[in-house]
Parts: sequence; structure tokens; C-alpha cells
Amino acid sequence: MSITDLLRREWAAFRRPGRLTALAVAVLAVIGLGLLSASGSRSSCDGPCPATPVAADGSAVGDTFWFLHRGLGRQGAITVRMTSMTGTITYPPPNHDSIVAGLVPWAKAGIIVKDGPRQGSRYAALAMTGAHGVRFQYDYRHDVAGSRDRLPRWLRLTRSGDTITGAESADGNRWHTVGTATMAGLPDTVRVGLFATSPGDLTLRETGLGGAVEESRFTQAVGVFDHVTVEGGDGGWVSEPVGQMNQTDWEKYHNPSGAVRKGEVVTVSGTGDIGPLGEDSPRVVENLLAGLVIALAVVLVVAARLGSRTAREAVPRRVVAARAAVAGVAAFVTGLVAAGVVLPVGIAIMKGNGVPAQPLPLLTGARVIAGAGLVLALGAVLAYGLGVWLRRAAALVALALVALPYGLTAFPLLPDAVAGWLLRLTPAAGFAVLQTRVEYPQVTAHYAPSAGYFPLPGWAGLAVLGAYAAVATWWALRRGAAPVPSAPPGSGIIAG
Repeated sequence: MSITDLLRREWAAFRRPGRLTALAVAVLAVIGLGLLSASGSRSSCDGPCPATPVAADGSAVGDTFWFLHRGLGRQGAITVRMTSMTGTITYPPPNHDSIVAGLVPWAKAGIIVKDGPRQGSRYAALAMTGAHGVRFQYDYRHDVAGSRDRLPRWLRLTRSGDTITGAESADGNRWHTVGTATMAGLPDTVRVGLFATSPGDLTLRETGLGGAVEESRFTQAVGVFDHVTVEGGDGGWVSEPVGQMNQTDWEKYHNPSGAVRKGEVVTVSGTGDIGPLGEDSPRVVENLLAGLVIALAVVLVVAARLGSRTAREAVPRRVVAARAAVAGVAAFVTGLVAAGVVLPVGIAIMKGNGVPAQPLPLLTGARVIAGAGLVLALGAVLAYGLGVWLRRAAALVALALVALPYGLTAFPLLPDAVAGWLLRLTPAAGFAVLQTRVEYPQVTAHYAPSAGYFPLPGWAGLAVLGAYAAVATWWALRRGAAPVPSAPPGSGIIAG
């Protein structure tokens, strides 16, 4: 019997009503729970929530700061001396009245060139930070380290066509280039000026289950500048926020964000952040695929029982392999259909409810949908191999190895340190392929499993799950089934 005929036969045998019904239930569980989550999501804003800023590449970004700016032509520069940088941190409830002086590590104040004051527009900035020295940052994702010298510090941004260069100096005479950015397509006139911003400072409150609840502290940065000169400038100075500002009690009653000029000294106060979107983004994919743990459990049980039946029949090794392939393909289609339906429909429902859901780029969405199928497929192959090897106990072992670690970390019910190791060492590591959140050193966020971050990249997580599946299949072929019997010479019987 050819391999194609063998696979067709095993697929026909696999299509028992009970198995197909179980897989259909798995699909419906993912879709049903995902759409229920999407339908229950509502805007928390008074009226429509502000649209999430989107950069030129389609990614959602944070882009909020105070901007004192004027026009700049295709050739020109801004030079300033930054003399001091201070800040304020206010604590959330229950100690909301506790206010301390200080800067969070990624508070920023400095100079910036930007394609207009609209959120998401292209930019290049040179700034002093709260704890990381001088940084040259551009187009949200790029970050280049400068010196860690203390203030006062001279800063300069030079524009030559589409090229922006950031340089720093201790005395205003000897300059050191920090970084250069080529930003094709900049208009003839951009905006250039001073800015200040400060992201919320995250604190973690431990829960009784071992997880942690994130709380964000409001912060504000204040930069003081003098010797402000602009070469190639156009028009007068404009002072305005990029994004919403002056909404908190601290800003309303104590120190409003803004720009104040006294002679040659300019003081700029601001809050927010400029960079990839961090913890403010809703966990869209995680919420819509919450039912995947149920689908995983169903797939594992179905595959383990198939493996147990295979062991009782003592079929040839090629049949063992064929049934593993059939179980994997069936599980792959289950994940593909479930994720392929719930993600686009769920995101559309959330947007219709006014939820500021982060856009899901086409390639990222395709990777998540295919990844859901691959995780279920490899999980099924693992469970099938365990079924051939362990028989009746296989379903429980598969659930303990794959579904339980994923469920404990996805909801989350474990301390981040423990969850991190489970997602490195167990087959649940494969779910890293579903991750859409990216860790950026220059973005303040809680990079841990409880916040949707996996410790391994997607390919490495799939490799861990694939290694488990390969070992289980190898063991099943070696120990769990009979070899193909040899045909006696001259009998005319073809083995297999």
C-alpha cells in the first residue's frame, strides 16, 4: 500500500463522528469565548476613546509630549544648552496623595524634529533621559545611546534633506555625533523645537494567587534650556501638546504641562511617551484566543485516545506514523479555522464598541493564525505518541505537560518567575508563536508572562514543543507498535 493510500485509509478511519464532533466543539469554544470577550469589551472613555496613534509602518505607537516648535526647512539645525532636568512622581491609590520629586528612567526632555504635531508622524529626537543618559531616537523603534555625562549638556539636531543628525557637546565647541537617521519622504518644511515627556511608572501589587496587578504612577518631566538657536527656521514659535495633557489633578492644580519662556531661559514640562506602544495597549490577541486552552485540551484527549487504540492493535510502524500525521493535520485545521474566524471578527466587534484596539498587521495576524494551528498540531502529535507509549494514562499526562502550564500562565495564576520557567521548559513554550507584544528596552513595561510576554521567541518556543513531539513519536515507533512483518520468499505477498 502506498503512503498516499495509507494516509487516505487512516483519514477515513479517523473521521468517526465522535472525533469530528469533539474537534468541532474545540473550534466553537475558541470562537464562542473570543466573540463573547469582544462583545463584552466596551469603551471606558466618556464618549469615543481617542484613536490609537499609528506610525507610518502601520504599528501602534505612543506619541504624547509637550512641544514648543517652529518650522524648519530642508537645510537647518536647532542647538540648545540643557541646564537641568527634574520631575515628579505621584503614587496611585491607596497612597494617591504621596508625591515625590524624581525622574523615571525613561523620562525624556530635549530637542526634536517632527513631521508635524499630529500623533504618529515621523520624528528624530535627541534627549536627556532620567537614567539612561543622552539618547538619539527616531521613528519610535530606534534608539541610539549617547554619553552618560551630567547636565549641563549641549544638544544639536541638524537637517540636510532627509537626513537628521544628532550631536552632543560638553562646551558647545567640540561636538560628538550620537546618531544619524535617514527619513525618506520628509516634507520641505518640518517642525523643530523643544519637548518633554515622561511615561507612567509601573508598580506591581501581588495577588493572593501568586500573580501581580499592575498599577501605573503618573509622572512628569521638566527640562530647562537656554541658548536656543534655530538655523533655517520658518515662522514663529507654537506651544502645544501632542496628544492629551493637563488632565490630572497634579497638572491642573500644581504644575501644568507646557512651555514657559523667561528671557533666554525656556522651561518645558510634559508627560507621556514617544515610542512603541507598551502596557497601554489592550491584549487583543490574548483575550480573543482565551478559549484556545479548551481547544488544546480537547485535541490532546482525542489524540491520546487514538494513540492508546493504536497501541492495543499493535499495528506496523508506518501505520503509527500515518495516524500521527492524520491527528496532527486534523488538529492544525482545528486551530487554523478557530483563530482564522475569531481574530478578524473579534477585532471588528471591539472596534465597533469603541475599544482602542491595537491594529494587527497582516503578516502578524497570519503568523498568529498559522501558529495556533501549529501548536495544536504539535500538541496532538505529542499526545498521540504518549498514547501509544502510556495508553490509558496518556491523556492526563498530555494535559499536565501542555494544557496545564499554558492555562496557569495565560490567566495568570503563578508568580512570573515560575511561569517564565514553565514557558521555557514545558511543551507550553510553543504558545510563544502567538505573542504579538514586543519587548523594547526604551519602553517602560512589565515584561513578564502575566503581561503577555513569553520568555522565548516564537520559533524557539515551537522548537521546544516540536522536540517533545518528536521524542514522543520516536518512542512510540520504537516501543509502542509492531514492525511490518516480512513476507516469506516466493509467497507473492507484499508487506504493508
